[in-house]
Amino acid sequence: MEQVDCTIIGAGVVGLAIARRMALQGREVLILDRASTFGTETSARNSEVIHAGLYYDPNSHKARLCIRGRDLLYAYLRERDLPHRQCGKLIVATTRDQIPMLETIAARALGCGAGALTLIDRTEALTLEPALECHAALLSPMTGILDSHAYMQSLLADAESHGAMLACYTMVTGGLITGSGFVLETLGPGGETLTLHTRTLINAAGHGAAPFAARLQGYDPALVPQTWMARGQYFTCTGRNRFSRLIYPVPEPGGLGIHLTLDLQGSMRFGPDVAWIETLDYTPDPSRLTHFADEISRYWPALPIESLSPSFCGIRPKLSPAGAPAADFRIDTPSIHGVPGLVQLYGIESPGLTASLALAEMVCQSLRGDPPS
Repeated sequence: MEQVDCTIIGAGVVGLAIARRMALQGREVLILDRASTFGTETSARNSEVIHAGLYYDPNSHKARLCIRGRDLLYAYLRERDLPHRQCGKLIVATTRDQIPMLETIAARALGCGAGALTLIDRTEALTLEPALECHAALLSPMTGILDSHAYMQSLLADAESHGAMLACYTMVTGGLITGSGFVLETLGPGGETLTLHTRTLINAAGHGAAPFAARLQGYDPALVPQTWMARGQYFTCTGRNRFSRLIYPVPEPGGLGIHLTLDLQGSMRFGPDVAWIETLDYTPDPSRLTHFADEISRYWPALPIESLSPSFCGIRPKLSPAGAPAADFRIDTPSIHGVPGLVQLYGIESPGLTASLALAEMVCQSLRGDPPS
């Protein structure tokens, strides 16, 4: 049986951030992922936005970790000169009856400690973004964009430079809690099996987190949450970019609405929408074009519809079903489930990318028994 100090299941952005922090602390770290490389699922299929922390309950993990993670992330990107831009965003009211919703978002952001937002009228908004149409808007200066692949590549490089190892094409098929840690059964790329003993186990498997927890022998099945999947599609828009900031409508159930984001080359993309699904399916649906065009034209009436084309889909791991209030991140540490050395991460959707370094900080503190910062 192979022996390893700390094993992390999942090489998405959160798993990589945890691996980096563990390795920097001198721990022996092994990262396991079933895919061919790191960050191929939720971490690679999103808007690549650095969120300011505006939408969440002030007492939630999402609020605290987004704001802490935002500050850590900007500092990390600047120190390493990684591609990013603090471009800001406008949250827009496209009807007058949405203006109170902007005021609610501004109050919640202030209560969370995300910083003050500026409520501006139509004239001020159009001065900033002449192609925009709205009745009012909130200006968020702390929102930004980044190259998520470059960021994950840097996290992995940091971890590997301190001894961490990444094993791809490796699926964890089962596990057992023992008196000295955990025994994991793995399946390699050629069908070979390997048994590992690890003292510390971090389940950061994204969509696979709850299924793995259900297969972990000795773990209370009542503690494994039910999960759902919400697919979000993106469309790209060819032609000259007409905006310098991100443009968001007011939030909708299940997501933040079909918003306009920019990549670091200045190209425009729109999404995601929300479609509740039963199985993982990343195939774009061109028939959604009319819906996208209708939503986008509410804040960009001059949208050239013929320039829209389907791009990619992402799938968010959800802890609440369609129609229910959005659930918080769930971070089950030893203080919650009573199993030493085990952390289970469920429902890490947006703002998981922004919060990744703060999530890593929290996980490592929980394993050392330190109080959270």
